[in-house]
Amino acid sequence: MRRDTNIDNWLKPLASCPNQAYLTNALQVADVLDWILDQLGVSTVWQTSFSISEEFLRRLYFIEKSQRVKEFNLVLDHKATNKTLKLWAFIDQVIERTYLADNHSKILLVQSLSGDCVSVVTSQNLTRGNRAESAFISTDKAIFTILKKQVDDLITNHSVPLNDLFRQRITAD
Repeated sequence: MRRDTNIDNWLKPLASCPNQAYLTNALQVADVLDWILDQLGVSTVWQTSFSISEEFLRRLYFIEKSQRVKEFNLVLDHKATNKTLKLWAFIDQVIERTYLADNHSKILLVQSLSGDCVSVVTSQNLTRGNRAESAFISTDKAIFTILKKQVDDLITNHSVPLNDLFRQRITAD
């Protein structure tokens, strides 16, 4: 988020607005995750993206350090493997479970320990850009359930754990 931007200018509290959307270059996915965790408390996170950047990982590091994330599951695309492997040591420190799949989706799912759920479908990769990005945010449990089932299927049946892939590459080299 730009320093001169307040997220409250773009989004209303989840309790008062269960479905909302934005289109702006002022917000980043990490801002939205931080904002959701502020409202839900300790939560489990599932996030999918084509790729991830070091800048985004730094934001996740501080979000994780705040102890508001119980478990983090990340799915990235196989085609971004070279970039992902360069960041592997940092990813491994920040995110417990990282998977690679044929994936172009950009989904953020957050479920609190009390069972509250938030789904975010966004256009933004986990990178920093100055482009307009869009997102739809919902607290609808039916939407969350459908997306979570599909993300779980992607992880379970169509992905490779990043640690396994990294070990294979080290062995091959």
